[in-house]
Amino acid sequence: MNDVRHVLVLPDRDAAEEVAAQLELRLGLADEPQLVRDALAGEDDAEDAQWLVVLEDPHADYDPALLDSLAAAHEGWLERD
Repeated sequence: MNDVRHVLVLPDRDAAEEVAAQLELRLGLADEPQLVRDALAGEDDAEDAQWLVVLEDPHADYDPALLDSLAAAHEGWLERD
């Protein structure tokens, strides 16, 4: 088993929710990806936060290029280790 976790970084909650919904449809996910608010270092204002879409991929099935493209279409990116 190749447990992989993909993290898509988005500029706001609306974009994160849209990407999560698209991932569910495109990938036929049984569970919705996890949404996480990530405050930028030193910032207390809620407006200065990125949103993460965390997608578990236990069998390394999901194409990183597709995930990156989807995030980029919403002004985000796929975080790479």
